[in-house]
Amino acid sequence: MSKNCVQATLELSKEDDYPVMFIASRNQVDLDELGGGYVNGWNQFSFAEAVEEVAKKIGYDNLYYLCRDHGGPWQRDKERNDHLPTEEAMKLGQLSYIGDIEAGFDLLMIDPTKDPFEVGKVIPLDVVLERTVELIDFCERERKARNLPEIGYEVGTEETNGGLTSTETYENFILGLQEELGRRNLPMPTFIVGQTGTLTRKTEQVGHFNFKNAFELSQMAKRYGVGLKEHNGDYLDDVTLLEHIPSRITATNVAPQYGTEETRAYLNLAKVEAKLVEYGLVAEASKVAETLLIKAIESERWRKWMVGEQKDLTVEQILSGDKKLQEEILDIAGHYTFNDDTVKTEIEKLYANLSAHDIDGQRYVIDHIKRPIRDYAECYNLKGVTSRIKQVLG
Repeated sequence: MSKNCVQATLELSKEDDYPVMFIASRNQVDLDELGGGYVNGWNQFSFAEAVEEVAKKIGYDNLYYLCRDHGGPWQRDKERNDHLPTEEAMKLGQLSYIGDIEAGFDLLMIDPTKDPFEVGKVIPLDVVLERTVELIDFCERERKARNLPEIGYEVGTEETNGGLTSTETYENFILGLQEELGRRNLPMPTFIVGQTGTLTRKTEQVGHFNFKNAFELSQMAKRYGVGLKEHNGDYLDDVTLLEHIPSRITATNVAPQYGTEETRAYLNLAKVEAKLVEYGLVAEASKVAETLLIKAIESERWRKWMVGEQKDLTVEQILSGDKKLQEEILDIAGHYTFNDDTVKTEIEKLYANLSAHDIDGQRYVIDHIKRPIRDYAECYNLKGVTSRIKQVLG
């Protein structure tokens, strides 16, 4: 969600010796000609450069991987809202993948499941399978044409109202992939997404982790040489996280939680700044909290995470309405505004006011983001993983 999040992640990876994946959706990071991304205005190339820049800055000496989350047709909000025809949506998805490949991404998620013509329905798995194979075939041809190293693939769907939930459906999907990819001499994916019961709404984990289902899916995946990948892994408690070790889940996506923690860090600093103003130590406070609030509401990106009728409220209704709901939306969607020029100006003013009194605001923000990341790394037993892998490989 930000360069601060990148630095927090790389610092922990370096300190505790485990590899990490940075996985960006097309809304977050994409080619400029396709609309760019809302995270720092990054395209694939500037994203890769930013991560490398942070790595050099902190003397990073571990392994990180650049990955595409939910690549493919209709994966940008605008493409889906515009109801682009299938052929046009596929072409734009392919163009985005070329950017990923040329920028040196290590893993691409092939996700053709956001079909706007199937609203409220689960896309038939045979259609998902056909489009998945077509897109992997395309990516492999483009990669080989550029003489670039092998890349990994992630496939499947995270949908809870169907998707790859049962072991039977999961195995049928794997068998279909194996047959079709083998026929074209294409690689099997590294990960296949399966539904383990997790679901993120607002700033909560509202799903119910199903250990039995997760374990059975992971064992099924292992038999075919692939790994089970879990999405919607935010806000999991320690007990559930520890269950992930014996369940043998290979990887989990966590995203909005870390953006929310960065928002909370700015709000904490703003409260300290307000105290400095109260004590007469700072002449004028920044407007970080107010600016983040207004921009978060105006972004309307909170709609994805809301439940019930709240997702249909207008911006005007929220701005003139309940203060508690406003604060809830700020918590959910503040991180979508970090690249806004007005927000950046207020953050810099906040940092300057605090720095005059020996508080390193940015250092606090990075350390604050590190706390929940460390919780996950500890519960997943990641400490020392890179060294253990090197020992096994000799």
